[in-house]
Amino acid sequence: MRRPKLLHVPFWATIVFLYLPIAVLVAMSFNAGESAYTFEGFSLKWYGELLADERVISGLVNTLIVAVSSTAIATVLGTLLAVGLARYTRSKILDAVALMPAVLPDLVLGIGLLMLFITLNQTLGHHSVILAHAVFSTAFVAAVVRTRLTGADTSLEEASRDLGAGPVTTFVKVTLPQLTPGIIAGALLAFTLSLDEFVIAFFTIGNADPTLPIVIYSMIRFGVTPEINALASILLLVSFTAVIAGQRLTKIGESRAQD
Repeated sequence: MRRPKLLHVPFWATIVFLYLPIAVLVAMSFNAGESAYTFEGFSLKWYGELLADERVISGLVNTLIVAVSSTAIATVLGTLLAVGLARYTRSKILDAVALMPAVLPDLVLGIGLLMLFITLNQTLGHHSVILAHAVFSTAFVAAVVRTRLTGADTSLEEASRDLGAGPVTTFVKVTLPQLTPGIIAGALLAFTLSLDEFVIAFFTIGNADPTLPIVIYSMIRFGVTPEINALASILLLVSFTAVIAGQRLTKIGESRAQD
């Protein structure tokens, strides 16, 4: 049956609404002029300006430190959490509590973590941002790995235990290899989320050198420039690449599981 062409109108209208502002931002990052709103010719000079901007480079280094560290913590904790929820508990309440940081507003989570650090008399800095990012990233990793566990072949784990392997050996040699695509996808998602997270970092960083999103916020307070457009375009490319890689790894894992 042929679908009416009018049904395509809402779809393409939604696509344009979502992606047209992003396309304009990327296009204006190649603007030769000083204005962020009037295109005066093609140029790559603003990408060169980024390399010479010490604030941007310092913020990028801080962001990478936070993102890599929090991703490592979240990947380990999220994987263990997913296995525990899928294999050793059958509680919807625990499922909801474990995944709650993923749906809580960033503002609420940021204020709550700030109050926790102050109550514990902990100084704020990059270490507090790493722990804060690990909190919400763990929930996302757990959700991705939990999805992978749903399609995993439990008969291999049962066979391993029947042959005398202990829980740890079974997990390392049987369960973990099956979960590897999901773990990598979850880690990429956690890294992407940490890379451009602003609100939680703003509340928990204290007087330490700012991360890149905070640097961008301080820059746009005085107006948007083509340099900011160029920086946003690079972050967009990194995020897009990580998301696509995560999706591909998930599909590869599903295909192998079906085979």
